[in-house]
Amino acid sequence: MKTTLISSLVAVHLLLTIVPAGRAGTCPPVAAPHAVVTPNPLSLAEGRVVFSFEDQNRFEFRDNNFDFNSGLGTINDDSWLLNRARVGLQLKPTDWLTFFAQGQDSREIGSDRADIPGLLGAEGDNPFDLRQAYVEIGDGKSFPLSFKAGRQVLLYGDQRLIGPLDWNNISRTFDAAKIRWHGPDGIWVDAFTSSVVVPSQGGFDESDWDSIFSGIYAHIPTFKTQDTEIYALHLSDDNRNDDLVTLGTHWKSLPGVLGPWDYETEFAFQAGDAGGKSLRAFASYVEAGYTLGAAWKPRVGLEYSYGSGDGDPADGTTHSFQNLYPTNHLHYGLMDAFSWSNLHDAVLHLSAKPAKTVTAGMDLHFFWLADTADTWRRANAATAVRLASPAASNYAGAELDLLTSWTPCAGFTLTAGYSHFFAGSYLSDTGAGSDADFVYLMTGLKF
Repeated sequence: MKTTLISSLVAVHLLLTIVPAGRAGTCPPVAAPHAVVTPNPLSLAEGRVVFSFEDQNRFEFRDNNFDFNSGLGTINDDSWLLNRARVGLQLKPTDWLTFFAQGQDSREIGSDRADIPGLLGAEGDNPFDLRQAYVEIGDGKSFPLSFKAGRQVLLYGDQRLIGPLDWNNISRTFDAAKIRWHGPDGIWVDAFTSSVVVPSQGGFDESDWDSIFSGIYAHIPTFKTQDTEIYALHLSDDNRNDDLVTLGTHWKSLPGVLGPWDYETEFAFQAGDAGGKSLRAFASYVEAGYTLGAAWKPRVGLEYSYGSGDGDPADGTTHSFQNLYPTNHLHYGLMDAFSWSNLHDAVLHLSAKPAKTVTAGMDLHFFWLADTADTWRRANAATAVRLASPAASNYAGAELDLLTSWTPCAGFTLTAGYSHFFAGSYLSDTGAGSDADFVYLMTGLKF
């Protein structure tokens, strides 16, 4: 049954991607700005009934990503294929009422790793299950309040604290209830309470209501120059003895307001209890960029990120920033070796658009641990790379990320990436210090 379903998913993917390429006129081009958009063939009854379909395949090759030890071969020094298919249905009987449901099937193919999600770094198998199912009442136009309840995606700001983690083959959703107030001039305020959905290999995916994540998040366009967001978030997790509050603000310049310049920054403070210890922690980042006027639109950016670490694990107070529910893959290197905790990360960003359908980029990260008495945490903000080593150097290493993306047809994207990690003195001070490599090729189809 498992093999049949996987074969069917791959066959559907090949059919929907190869056929458009082979038959002239069936693959709509990428729409230029202000162009007439091709109608969605899966939208019926003037948009009252909309079907959606997504299929993603990603081939990965990883070497030394998990142990930075070229002398030891592990099950994670390997290659595999990740397949994910989603099918959805939206019903909108009136402008103020929306029903949405989406199923998802996720598979890890060709790996020696266990197919249990999260075990020893595995993406794992998550057979067809309910990814989203919600009802939304209100449209923000006829009445300023709207309400959304059910299984849904939560995404705020730059996803450094709250995001769907869509790079992960299973991704992340919440069982949540959310109220939004729609104000004038683009102002809105959300109030939500939720519990994250936990993937289950053999049963129905359910959330664990022993862990409650709630918050108030406000978006305020400011002085016609930037988007300003302020938030107050609360996490109560009985499984981890966490009861903490995160207060912060996120600023991002509006496109074109400063000519070729752009900026983005965020500051977050935490207090409460984490792991049964008193918590006092801080995280921030700042980025500035300049886009040249050439036809390729080349952009140069500089970024610095900081997440506090704990200098004395025995004093009853922790200063390790709690990363909550982020999409760290977007920010701290494509190899997913770091999170927004116990971190200094200095980055050079280079990007360009050599053609209408092609984008390319290069990021060069330099990583230090904020405190070597604390743990180096991976992108999941929990798994340790090495045990804390107070006497070691805090320079973890540098990572070079190369990425290119091609969108030959509306709805279809081909992405290729290569990363190399240059091991730093922290690794050699604490054990093996080998460089690491990561290569991937990904196709994405979305209607």
